[in-house]
Amino acid sequence: MDRNYHVFSDGRLERSDDTLRLVPDDGGEKQYIPIENAEAFFLHGQIDFNTRLMSFLNDRTVALHVFGWEDYYSGSVMPKRGQTSGKTVVNQVRAYEDNQHRRQLAAAIVQGSIHNMRTNVIYYNGRDYDLDDVVEDLEAAAARVGESLPVDELLGTEATARKAYYRSFNKILPSEFQLTRREYNPPPNEINSLISFGNSLVYANCVSAIRATALDPTISYLHEPGERRYSLSLDLADLFKPVLADRVLFRLVNRNQISDDDFETELGSCLLNESGRKTYTKAFEETLERTVEHPDLNRKVSYQYMMRLEAYKVKKHLLTGEEYEPFQRWW
Repeated sequence: MDRNYHVFSDGRLERSDDTLRLVPDDGGEKQYIPIENAEAFFLHGQIDFNTRLMSFLNDRTVALHVFGWEDYYSGSVMPKRGQTSGKTVVNQVRAYEDNQHRRQLAAAIVQGSIHNMRTNVIYYNGRDYDLDDVVEDLEAAAARVGESLPVDELLGTEATARKAYYRSFNKILPSEFQLTRREYNPPPNEINSLISFGNSLVYANCVSAIRATALDPTISYLHEPGERRYSLSLDLADLFKPVLADRVLFRLVNRNQISDDDFETELGSCLLNESGRKTYTKAFEETLERTVEHPDLNRKVSYQYMMRLEAYKVKKHLLTGEEYEPFQRWW
């Protein structure tokens, strides 16, 4: 799989022959970033770029994900699809408009999401964190999931499960990173800031994964399609947030690789500073590159490839009718 590049400096990103050049605003040394084998660029600083750069990235099918004020995910500049398929989009819309079909897909996503949350909790419960009550609540939520439930009730069940899941954070993490309430826009404390930042990286990577297919990223099944968001990415991100964002968070905090010094507080918001973002994204990208033996493919695949594979599984289901089985951590 190709790799992601994260840019934190303020400045101008431009084409330089067959590579990219970052010209910092502070007059510092210019940086050259290779374009070969690039999956996407993540812009965390205040970056200027022009249409010449966009054409260059488009020709090489490289995405650009922009993080704006308070490091919120602001949007993506996507290359034209390597493949297009009117048949795929038509089938995608038909599945959305067919209530039973939509409920079927939404229920599968919720089941996968709860399974992956439960896997995390069981992992730490086995290390004497006393999380039996959370495991029971997640199992009860999973038992309520069914294809006959309306989509809004499926969303509510997933939200109830996630609320129970977040209770485990207070036993897994040290006291200075306690989660009393999930808040964002903006996050008021360190733990909420970490959760939001990690979730935004998972979401953006799902956008890149969907880009590799002919699926329309705005047509989704669990989350209601809306304006100014790739709602299909929200669907897929729910499956991967526990496996990627949360495990990175637990590891960094419990190993003291992230501390109070990696945050800055301003106007009621608490955000990772540049040092904190660099630490988190480094660990996140290392996790994306890890490989595990896939039980169906009989070969090792990276976490990043699993996200792309998930998009292809949805597409195959829509085109062939093959049952969609959501990603559920098996290792």
